[in-house]
Amino acid sequence: MKKIQIINGPNLNLLGVREPGIYGSSSFEKYLPELRAQYPDVQIDYYQSNIEGELINKLQEVGFTYDGIVLNAGAYTHTSIALQDCIRSLKCPTIEVHISNVHKREEFRHHSFISCACLGVICGFGLDSYRLAVEAISPHLTSPGEGTNSAGGKG
Repeated sequence: MKKIQIINGPNLNLLGVREPGIYGSSSFEKYLPELRAQYPDVQIDYYQSNIEGELINKLQEVGFTYDGIVLNAGAYTHTSIALQDCIRSLKCPTIEVHISNVHKREEFRHHSFISCACLGVICGFGLDSYRLAVEAISPHLTSPGEGTNSAGGKG
């Protein structure tokens, strides 16, 4: 069974409460069982932290044993070279996800420090962005240790 780790960054624990006009009215914990039901042959694990170092620790923990990562780094997307460096070091592909269309928001959200290290970026489709990311990453999943890097190429 293929394994995908979904990692959410700061303030995404407040989904359903935080700015519902932008992020929707459902929590991720409510959405996750629906996502898992759509992919019964894939083990989808979930982790959330508001702390950059904890996100890096989790990426390093799963980046060499899981088949793929779906990452919504939240505001760290726009500030963290450390996350970029970490993603570049991983053996499995990573897809960057955003619930909102960051390009329709404040100018500072238009630049991502992690996009260049990821296989691709999906944004603007609400929580369905995660399903789209699972679809997009699926052809790139490899068994751990096969040596693909986060950009999907052979490492």
